[in-house]
Amino acid sequence: MTGGIAGVERFDSPGKGRGLRVTRGFAVGELVLCSPAYSFVLSGEERGSRCEFCFTKKEKLARCGKCKKASYCNAKCQKGDWAMHKLECSAMMAFKENWCPSEISRLVARILAKKRTQKERCVSEKILLIDDIQSHVEDVDNEKRERNEAEVAGLHRFFSKHLEFPDHKDLLALISQVACNGFTIEDDELSHLGTALYPDVALINHSCLPSAIVTYDGTAAQVRAVRNMEPGDEVLISYIDLMYPTDDRNNRLRESYYFTCDCRDCKSKSGDKAKLRVRKRSDPVEPQAIGNMVRYARKTVREFRAVKHIKTPSELLEMCEQSLEEMGSIFEDANVYMVHVMYQAMGVCLYMEDPEGALRYGEKIIKHYSKFYPPFSLNVSSMYLKLGRLYMGLERRSAGVSAFKKAMAIMEVAHGKDHFYLTELRKEMAQQ
Repeated sequence: MTGGIAGVERFDSPGKGRGLRVTRGFAVGELVLCSPAYSFVLSGEERGSRCEFCFTKKEKLARCGKCKKASYCNAKCQKGDWAMHKLECSAMMAFKENWCPSEISRLVARILAKKRTQKERCVSEKILLIDDIQSHVEDVDNEKRERNEAEVAGLHRFFSKHLEFPDHKDLLALISQVACNGFTIEDDELSHLGTALYPDVALINHSCLPSAIVTYDGTAAQVRAVRNMEPGDEVLISYIDLMYPTDDRNNRLRESYYFTCDCRDCKSKSGDKAKLRVRKRSDPVEPQAIGNMVRYARKTVREFRAVKHIKTPSELLEMCEQSLEEMGSIFEDANVYMVHVMYQAMGVCLYMEDPEGALRYGEKIIKHYSKFYPPFSLNVSSMYLKLGRLYMGLERRSAGVSAFKKAMAIMEVAHGKDHFYLTELRKEMAQQ
């Protein structure tokens, strides 16, 4: 094998297939590996407010002179992105408002273009080549197969002028690889910025008791230890949101990644009781009623996701309030399904520019978050950031500073003390 990364090595992980382990000790907060993206794409929603090449958020970005859509920090970023942007530039002008490829299609197009020009293994493939990433194409169900076929049609429609495509089977395999192994690049509040592929990072296996966390510096992925690791320990990250009970987590893992987790938490289901807290009543709630309410809660979560972009904000808020009332007859506020719906309601309030409403939900959520999540969780730090910014906006400075400090304690481990987000946060605190 060529290359390699100091301090880590590929190995056969019992029961998990390929994995990554450390060859020396790593302390909490230490950088285990940093990898540039093999390929990346900025989300369409962020277009115009962030640089397409480095993802920096700026007031005054320079627009592409041709399509007037893509924006850049400067000529250097524009030049750096041209090999990829040219796949979209003339097509955006030709299709105008009909230009609508999915983010996955856009990323796959860029990967195909890079593969075409690549002469040797890339810096993001020091341990694992892109072609060796697991595709799970044989595990895809009919619904996903239809979705992948739609992605193929989209690629041919929007990118055929600038790309030569592999045969149908290979294209489906690549789409499946990206769907299974693509990473969502997020900001400090966990808002979606774009999607990227990191072959070396894709080698890292999942655990609901992770030893490491992935954060982003621009478009580069950084993997940091969130537990002390000894030589020979496997590097494990979480692929999913860890707040939910064992069955929910494993349903999500099977659905998206085609495996079931057998970590200590999943085997013992030890956290489930606390996550599914039921109201204490003089007449105890029947198990059947609890089961029915769990099914109702899961249905509510699915329905909200389905109508999020269709219903008006006030309709969505009403939906949240109604389901909180319904679930509240059996569940305590500390129940994860209650917390999930409160989080959705908080998001709607933020969108509606109702800071008091958002804060009301946020203060309830944060009470339970640190119990549900492992130490140094980005879900917890992002909630403290949201609360800090709400407090500051409402001129409650001391509460704002306190929330920011709690966010920083987590971010210094997860992002590293010198990360741009922390520099900006310190400035934010100093200006208030």
